[in-house]
Amino acid sequence: MQWYLGVIKKYAEFAGRARRQEYWMFVLINALISAGIGIVEAAAGLTYTDGGGGPITGLYGLFVLVPGIAVAVRRLHDTGRSGWYLLMALIPLIGWIFVLVALVKDSDPGVNAYGPSPKYASAAPAAARQVAPAGWLPDPTARHELRYWDGAAWTANVSDAGGAGQDPLG
Repeated sequence: MQWYLGVIKKYAEFAGRARRQEYWMFVLINALISAGIGIVEAAAGLTYTDGGGGPITGLYGLFVLVPGIAVAVRRLHDTGRSGWYLLMALIPLIGWIFVLVALVKDSDPGVNAYGPSPKYASAAPAAARQVAPAGWLPDPTARHELRYWDGAAWTANVSDAGGAGQDPLG
C-alpha cells in the first residue's frame, strides 16, 4: 500500500524517475481497488445499463488519472525515455507493445538525463558516496566541494584533509 500512497502523494510530479516496483505496485493496487469498487457498485445496483462502471468508478478513475500518468512518465524517465513516449500508446497494438516493453524494461543504472537511479543509488559503494562531516554542508555553487558555513560566510575551498585551498569564487 505504501507504493500506492507514495504515487498519490506525488500527485502531479512528472520530473524524476520511478522504479519498476513503484509503477507496477501502483498498477496492481489500482486494479484491485477498481475491482472492489466495481463489485460494490454491482451489488448496490449502481452500474450503468451498458455494462460500464458506475459513478463511483468514474470518480475514482478521474482521481487516479493524473497520478497514473505521472508515475508512467517517471517510469519512462527511469528507462531513459521522454515522457512523451507515452503518447505511442495512442497507436493501436504496435504502440501498446512499445510502451509496455518500455514500462517493463529494467532501470538505467547510474544517472541519466532525468536524475539518479532510485534503484541503484543505494547500491553504490560507501566510498563513492561523499558524506559531509558534522557541520559541513554541500557547496552551494554545485561544484561538488565541501565548504563550511560559519554563520556569516562560506569558507574557502577545503580539501578532505582539512586544509584550506584556493576559493574558486575569488
